[in-house]
Amino acid sequence: MVALDIALGMLHAAREQSGWWRKLFSGSKQNALCADIEALPLANHSMQLVWSNLAVQWCNDLPATLVELQRVLQPEGLLMFSTFGPDTLKELRAAFHGADNYNHVSRFADMHDIGDMLLAAGFAEPVVDMEYITLTYDDVKAVMQDLRSIGAHNATAGRPQGMMGKTAWSKVLQNYEALRRDGKLPATFEIIYGHAWKPQPKNIADGRAIIKTPFKL
Repeated sequence: MVALDIALGMLHAAREQSGWWRKLFSGSKQNALCADIEALPLANHSMQLVWSNLAVQWCNDLPATLVELQRVLQPEGLLMFSTFGPDTLKELRAAFHGADNYNHVSRFADMHDIGDMLLAAGFAEPVVDMEYITLTYDDVKAVMQDLRSIGAHNATAGRPQGMMGKTAWSKVLQNYEALRRDGKLPATFEIIYGHAWKPQPKNIADGRAIIKTPFKL
């Protein structure tokens, strides 16, 4: 088993955890690899399963990332993943709207677009589903602290390069307060779940096509 993360600190933290997955893979060698999911230092066809939990949404080029994941999988290998959908943090996005001319919340791919990307990357039989999870907070500061704690940050083009001014921030607070319900501020996460298989190659090594037939000799 290979545990991969671009942040070395996350790998150190994961090594100290004793979750259910350690018992599941107790009989296999476990390796930690600090690397970028968009340029995996892994051989072609070297993995039987790729499991990605809330990582691919931070990639700069999601279609290219899926191609890379397909590359390292063995034929009939399985990709399973979760990611954020476009309604994620819709309240925060609405609160920032009109405060200034910058983008403050990352944009996320639609579930149906991800399904198309999987097919384009060479995967077969993709299945994609989603659900909404709404967390509630006492104030906007608590929302921001929670986002920082999970490593969420704005990496979109057009994001501000400096601190937001007091006037603009006051506008954000006012906009978010208008969304308060039952004494709490909501923060919605659209969670997309997907899996797909890497099919057997359609050609053998010498380039001849593989044709499946129902007849037996």
